[in-house]
Amino acid sequence: MKNSIRVERAIHNLTQEELAKKIGVSRQTINAMEANKYVPSTILALKIARVFEKNVEAIFLLEEED
Repeated sequence: MKNSIRVERAIHNLTQEELAKKIGVSRQTINAMEANKYVPSTILALKIARVFEKNVEAIFLLEEED
């Protein structure tokens, strides 16, 4: 699964730490998601989408191998 968290953070001028605090996870979790090393839970994906005021599908994209 690919995601656009890094791009959305830049658009919203948020650091990894600031986004992490908004959704209740560690900065390392944000870093792992941006590096596509961690797939978030449904709840976490919804929280991220809410911060960026977008649908989950606008931030997370399934790939052929998913």
